[in-house]
Amino acid sequence: MPEAKSRELTLYVQSRKVVTNFYRPAVVGSGSSSSSSEEALTRDLATPPSFHPEDSQAAEETFFLSDDQARCVALTEEIAMKRGYTVKVVDVAKVGRFERLVTERLRGVQTLPVLMGPGDLRVEGIENFTEEHLCGLMPAELSTVRAFTYLKVRGGDLDRIRELLLTLPQVREMHFLTGDWDVFVVLEFEGTRSNKRQVLDFVTDRIRGIPEVLDTSTLVPEYSVSKFAF
Repeated sequence: MPEAKSRELTLYVQSRKVVTNFYRPAVVGSGSSSSSSEEALTRDLATPPSFHPEDSQAAEETFFLSDDQARCVALTEEIAMKRGYTVKVVDVAKVGRFERLVTERLRGVQTLPVLMGPGDLRVEGIENFTEEHLCGLMPAELSTVRAFTYLKVRGGDLDRIRELLLTLPQVREMHFLTGDWDVFVVLEFEGTRSNKRQVLDFVTDRIRGIPEVLDTSTLVPEYSVSKFAF
């Protein structure tokens, strides 16, 4: 089994900063008449007080992600959780020295967000944050056992052979070839407990049992990972 690669990724985003002040008009005492209350409220709204530190709370900085970047974060974290990866989200707007990040880790990056994987692997730009691209950056071990079988068949009705093979739930793909072998079949068995002997038993009993199948040759991988979504 190959050595496991790092399952830690970094997602760089860039939030926007806004400065907000919250002002509320003075509350009029309950003993005032309705007319005087309305006059006081109108006066306060027309001439709001200045925002000095002693008169009101200081301006407050708030950071927020745009909806499209927030969607990228949510999709990345969802796929990472399913595939056993961890994602560290770094907001470059809060780091302080954006130039240092560009020099060290984001060299060559044109647009954010960007998801950085091992080596030079990365997904960059909102339009590229798709399930397909993210799964490609986070390959996962298969939870099923796959095998690949070459078939040599007797000349005749290929439609009948196709129909017979497709009735077997373990047959996931079928490709008709030219050359020494006539058909290439992708088999899949649920669960990781299936072993090479069980796969070969299935091929010899079920596939070789079809009268038109003359010979088979089967490959059973020792270890498999997939970049496809599943």
